[in-house]
Amino acid sequence: MVIEIQSNGQVGVASPDVVHMMRPGLLQMAALPPLALYVHIPWCLRKCPYCDFNSHEWAPDQAQALPERAYVAAVMADLEASLPLVWGRTVHSIFIGGGTPSLFAPEVIGDLLGQIRARLKLSADCEITMEANPGTFERERFKAFRAAGVTRLSVGVQSFSDDALQRIGRVHDGAQALAAVAEAVQAFDTCNVDIMYALPGQTLAECTRDIDTALGLGVPHISLYHLTIEPNTLFAVKPPVLPEDDDAYAMLDLITERTTANGFERYEVSAYAQADHGCWHNTNYWQFGDYLGIGAGAHSKLTFAHRVTRQVRLRDPRRYMQAAMQGRALSSSTDVALGELSFEFMLNALRLRSGFDLSLYAERTGLSVSRIQAALETAQAKGLISRTGNHIAPTTLGFDFLSDLQSLFLSA
Repeated sequence: MVIEIQSNGQVGVASPDVVHMMRPGLLQMAALPPLALYVHIPWCLRKCPYCDFNSHEWAPDQAQALPERAYVAAVMADLEASLPLVWGRTVHSIFIGGGTPSLFAPEVIGDLLGQIRARLKLSADCEITMEANPGTFERERFKAFRAAGVTRLSVGVQSFSDDALQRIGRVHDGAQALAAVAEAVQAFDTCNVDIMYALPGQTLAECTRDIDTALGLGVPHISLYHLTIEPNTLFAVKPPVLPEDDDAYAMLDLITERTTANGFERYEVSAYAQADHGCWHNTNYWQFGDYLGIGAGAHSKLTFAHRVTRQVRLRDPRRYMQAAMQGRALSSSTDVALGELSFEFMLNALRLRSGFDLSLYAERTGLSVSRIQAALETAQAKGLISRTGNHIAPTTLGFDFLSDLQSLFLSA
């Protein structure tokens, strides 16, 4: 099933009804996976030249105020229209991403979470993460987000170096980054800092300073990303000079060495955490769990008895808000094809250092393990995975050449 709006359409399409989703199909799911909720807030102070996310600039000096309340109303209308698809299911995590969600006032975020609680059943230990930008930092602001119900803050630092931040077009400076992380560590029991490496002109010594600075601030979780040039970004049009591949590998080796020495585990390709500080929401993605995405441009992956469905919301914030209030926020809804399920599962699960049990593959895809047996044997023969009984895990070599490993399952 594919439902899609044409590019010249004025509004989106309505969510498919649950009766349609429950019709017979080729899959037979034994159980539904855990469910998470993603909420997208699309505005930011300035579009970063490397960013390909659905984000839209909103400068503080614009004539109109940021439409916080109107946007929350639209998101709630979007959720209301989607409730039949997740009715009765418990939500184990909420992630408020962007854009820059910390542009919204703490009281607005509190209202958003209150309205979500009124409509969905949340687990007692529901993890509620919100992304924040040091460029929106004000003293006590992060504490106000904690009081509003956020339990985990993810701060998009990228670097603590003024020069590096200017080269990648960030709106904050090193001093703001330091202050924001210090308050996040104090205000939250757990938090994350995003750092990028292999930045334009970056040296190994500069990368070392960024990592050591984050570790010295007491951050329990760090997400470390290699800067890549994505299509449809300013950097794709005017590419900067990036470090050579050998230098980037040296930075990654240093990152792994420094984090390991400080009690961090690299539990996913880009995620390093101390004990009990891993991100449940992202781990659910990697284990091919379900997530309902609401907000402009948000994506969903939902499992039903006989199918797995992906949805995408309208990207433009104004069009999205208008359409969501009419219960028509979707731009597309597509059943994942039988021949794509194995690759989609492996694309996610092989990112986890600890790997997965083959029973999870069968449970989350509704497919027989025999479907991927040949690809598993090839991966093992190449030294890309280890297999202990029914447990599969990427080797160090498999982690280093993850794309090659994942590609083995393209035709599974």
